[in-house]
Amino acid sequence: MTKINDSKVTVEPVNSPVSQAVTALKDFKWVDLTHTFGPDSPRFPSFAKPEFKTIFTHADGFFVKEYTFPGQFGTHIDPPIHFDAHQDKYVEDLDLKELVLPLIVIDRSAAVTKSADASLSVADIKAWEAKHGKIPVNSFVALRTDWGKRWPSQEKFENLDAKGQAHYPGWDLDALKFIYEQRHVTANGHETFDTDTAVNQEDGLVGEYYVLSHGHYQVELLDNLDLVPATGAYIFISVPKAEKAPGFPVRAFAVVPDAK
Repeated sequence: MTKINDSKVTVEPVNSPVSQAVTALKDFKWVDLTHTFGPDSPRFPSFAKPEFKTIFTHADGFFVKEYTFPGQFGTHIDPPIHFDAHQDKYVEDLDLKELVLPLIVIDRSAAVTKSADASLSVADIKAWEAKHGKIPVNSFVALRTDWGKRWPSQEKFENLDAKGQAHYPGWDLDALKFIYEQRHVTANGHETFDTDTAVNQEDGLVGEYYVLSHGHYQVELLDNLDLVPATGAYIFISVPKAEKAPGFPVRAFAVVPDAK
C-alpha cells in the first residue's frame, strides 16, 4: 500500500491502523441495502420512464451505455436542497463522514402486514427504545416495513385502490421531529417512494419537507433492512459527486457485527 506525503511516495506498512481497520471490517457481514434498477424499475409516478441505451458495443472497440433518469431514482439520496430552496446543501456538499453512520433499524413490518397505511409514531419509537435502548446521537434511523420486497413491481409499490389512492407506509411528522429534536440523529431512510405515509399526503409531503428543511438528508427505496439488526450495524452510503445535484442514486450497504 502506498500514500503520497510531501510529494514523496512511501510504503505504508501492511499492519498500519488503516490496514488493520479495513481488514477487521471485512471480517464482518456486509449487507447490500440497494436495489438493482433498470428502465422498468419502480419510479415516482410523476417521473417519465428512464432510458438505458447502448451507444457503443464491443464491435466498436468498447461497450458503453447512456442513461437517462431522474436523480431521485432507485435507491437514492435526498439532500436538503431537494425540498427547500433556502438550503445550500447539494449531494456534493455532504461531508464524507456524514455518509458513514451508526445504523438503527426500527421494524414496523408486522404492522404493515395488517395495514399498508401504518405510520411510525413516537409511541412506536419509545416502545422500540424500551427494548433496544435509546437511539444514539448522530445515527441513521431506517424504517423497516419490508415494502422493498415488492420490488421490481411498480404496481405493488404504488398499491393503488379503485379510486387511484396509493397505500404505503411511512413516518408520522411527530416521529421525525422526535428523532431529530430529541435524539439528534443525522439522517433517516425508508423503503418506500416517500417519507410520508401515502394516505396522509393531503397537505403535501410535510414529513419530507421537515427533514430536508432542517438541513438533514434521507435515503429512499432502501432494500434488505430485514437482514440488518436493530442496532450495532453501520451504514455506508456511496454516491457520485454530480455537480449541483438535488438527489442521485446511491450504493448503500451495512456492515453488520456478525461474522461473515
